Amino acid sequence: MSAAIAAGPDDEAGDAMPADGAWELRQVEVAQGQHGWRLDKALVELVPEFTRSYLQQLIALGALRLNDQECTKPAHRVHMGDVLCLQMRPTQQSQAFRPEPMALDVVYEDEHLLVVNKPAGLVVHPAPGHWSGTLLNGLMARDAGAALLPRAGIVHRLDKDTSGLMVVARTRRAMDALVGQIAERRVGRRYLAIAWGRWTGEPARSVDAPIGRDPRNRLRMAVVDLARHPGKPARTDIELLDTDGHLSLVRCTLHTGRTHQIRVHMASIGHPLLADALYGGAAAEAMERQALHACALALVHPVTGAMLQWRAALPQDMRAVLAHRGLHYNAG
Repeated sequence: MSAAIAAGPDDEAGDAMPADGAWELRQVEVAQGQHGWRLDKALVELVPEFTRSYLQQLIALGALRLNDQECTKPAHRVHMGDVLCLQMRPTQQSQAFRPEPMALDVVYEDEHLLVVNKPAGLVVHPAPGHWSGTLLNGLMARDAGAALLPRAGIVHRLDKDTSGLMVVARTRRAMDALVGQIAERRVGRRYLAIAWGRWTGEPARSVDAPIGRDPRNRLRMAVVDLARHPGKPARTDIELLDTDGHLSLVRCTLHTGRTHQIRVHMASIGHPLLADALYGGAAAEAMERQALHACALALVHPVTGAMLQWRAALPQDMRAVLAHRGLHYNAG
């Protein structure tokens, strides 16, 4: 088994509310050089310690008054002499990195790392539309030391509606070592998936096809021609375990860790995952999310050097589909 997806750079968190409970007010005046600019662009110059996205959020919250009138449009054009009064409120994004107690299914733990079995529906990291209730928030509530680590020790991700095993670092030493293993493709991950389509050809195949942003739909990823579109090499080994002629149970091994890699590669060979609407997989059998589960994880302990492996049983929704269709899976 091989690599996982490395985490990206840390997200910025804005200022929080002052301890005395009062909002900080910032009053600035539009200069001649900013005449005719968009409101949000002018604010970036006038309040340079904050990002444009942070300031846009404050504007949308109604935290800005333009010449003593509320203005909630970042694209509004300002004029020389306009007086802007900004309430420095915390946005959802600025408050995202905070502890939130939640039940976590921890399958392994020591002083350096822990392994969790993530349920479907749990977002891993705060992002637009999911600024709270994420795995990161739960990790911060469970371990005070998580706040001292980038992304609370999260070194790879699973999609919101993908279930299964994830490793999380508990110390900076462990985090650096795990990130290195991931970059060198020495962290092994296997998945079980239920896919649509009558299986033809060999029961084992390897899909070696680059993945990038879908040029026709920016919400999706796609197999792309690197001569025409940006993307990165991606390889997935796929093994047929059982089929009823309409649905197939497959085991997938990653050799790279691209966004939506298994979902994209399976769709590209005519076998979209059950209930994966984004990639053309119709729903059936009461599945409400893509039928994908990270069932096995293997890595070298970042401190002791011991080889570690874990397995996670299929969740109930996927087991119910297999039982109804008469498909069989030997967890061994």
